[in-house]
Amino acid sequence: MNAFEQRINGIRAILDKSQAALINNGNDVYYFSGIQNCEGYVLITNDKSYLFVDFRYYETAKVHCGSCKVVEFKSFYDSLKTVLKDSETKSLLIENSFVSLSLYNKFIKEFNSIGVSVVSDDTLVKTINNLRIIKSDDEINFIAEAQKITEKAYNEVLNIVKPGVSERTVAVELEYLLRKYGADSVSFDLITITGKNTSLPHGVPGDNIVSEGDFFTMDIGALYKGYHSDMTRTVAVKSCDDFQRGIYDIVFNAQTAALSKVKAGVKASEIDKTARDIITDCGYGENFGHSTGHGVGLDIHEMPYVSSKSETILFENMVITVEPGIYLENRFGVRIEDMVLVKRDGFMNFVALPKELIVV
Repeated sequence: MNAFEQRINGIRAILDKSQAALINNGNDVYYFSGIQNCEGYVLITNDKSYLFVDFRYYETAKVHCGSCKVVEFKSFYDSLKTVLKDSETKSLLIENSFVSLSLYNKFIKEFNSIGVSVVSDDTLVKTINNLRIIKSDDEINFIAEAQKITEKAYNEVLNIVKPGVSERTVAVELEYLLRKYGADSVSFDLITITGKNTSLPHGVPGDNIVSEGDFFTMDIGALYKGYHSDMTRTVAVKSCDDFQRGIYDIVFNAQTAALSKVKAGVKASEIDKTARDIITDCGYGENFGHSTGHGVGLDIHEMPYVSSKSETILFENMVITVEPGIYLENRFGVRIEDMVLVKRDGFMNFVALPKELIVV
């Protein structure tokens, strides 16, 4: 049984005898079928699974999808209703988080017409999240490769981070390098910001020019075979004063301490608390306004969330980030982020780069 079939069986475990599950979120379709960006749907019944695609994706799906019967449709609803009738389905679970009101109303109209009720609670979404939160060996390898690509591009782009260069220039060069070294795309809109902009946790690179004495922050990642990497490094340009270095050291210490808490069996909120307490004790609690981390996989932000409110207990083979920061309005900010794999007695860091402050 391959990984896709195991995941499908995870959905079957929640189905009643006459139920089926319809999956329409693109990343989830890929998760169960192995076919990426196909604009299709996966239907899972008690004994069969189907991937519905149109003509554009049928040939690829037919060759590469080994977990589902591939159905080429001209009218999706007609094709799906035929399968639902044949399987004697009476109730259909849907991904309520990924269904608009208009689509939900369309589902009601189409499926009720053949005696199939639509279940729009969060049963299916929660089940999928609980499956996706634990990464398989293949998923771990894809994430690791995405990170290797990211680091190769990062190490090269550091050569152009110097006075006189714009944030936008660094962003464009970095995206080029990521794709050059094997990324399918970037994980998100890259953050390459300098000077006062570094006080913006999600600052957007523009025409601001790097100056000597600036901090320069890069929050970057690559997409590889559908899986993301995510890391942040803050560097000093040419020089760094004692106050800047002091703030950097606080974040460094908070991030190091938080990482030391990561292992299976620990509550995610404890990791957040460890980082937050150090920053707060140093007088900068109000300058750390976001959570300490999040899960990474098919989505750049997914479960588990490493926040003060999280009740999630970490399990082996979850992937999370640990990324505390301090942001001083209109002055500068510092964030350090690693992406790690939770292990029974600790963690494996996907990021091989040093965290100590470097001056470029």
